[in-house]
Amino acid sequence: MNTTLPARWHQLTAPLLPDQERRAATLKQLTEAYQASDRHYHSLQHIRALLDCADRYSSAIHDMEVVQLAIWFHDAIYSTRREDNEARSAAMALEFLGHTTLSAERRQRVAYLIERTKDHTQPHPTADADLHFFLDADLQILGAPEADYWQYARQVRQEYRLVPDFLYRRGRRKVLEKLLTAPVLYQTPLFRDKLDAQARRNMQAELKAWEKGGL
Repeated sequence: MNTTLPARWHQLTAPLLPDQERRAATLKQLTEAYQASDRHYHSLQHIRALLDCADRYSSAIHDMEVVQLAIWFHDAIYSTRREDNEARSAAMALEFLGHTTLSAERRQRVAYLIERTKDHTQPHPTADADLHFFLDADLQILGAPEADYWQYARQVRQEYRLVPDFLYRRGRRKVLEKLLTAPVLYQTPLFRDKLDAQARRNMQAELKAWEKGGL
């Protein structure tokens, strides 16, 4: 889909909130967050990739509005020095959604999806198809072609550029090893069949690169 991100935002939110000024102000807030100078991977490009993925596999999604709202807000707050980014991003979503006609239950659902991105390896409810799709889409970069994966890995390193190599190496290895040893990396057959093998090859290759000194 070639529709601009602002157009997609207003298509999604206009039916929920007639107040154009508030919608525009929130879009500006989100855009500034995702375009901040310390964003290299967790940027508007990441948001577009997830929205495109949702469009491509729309038949697998039960509540498209909720999933798309979660996509827009899930990395709105992203500080490499904090541990509560997901909770704060969810709170930002709830603040905006409190002005919309979205039901309280669906507002909380958006927040829930966002909060679950804190740890993709935690056990997830087995019957929650939209959660599984959302988490898998968020991790699709792991199973990308090799060149795209290395670009992602370097972009994440840039986001942690203030962290010395020896500390970043330790933390990154812990993340990769946790993902590699998780019983299930992708929750849905759709993503698992397509991406799991490549994702594991990519992460193993990055681990070896760090063992040899870095990217």
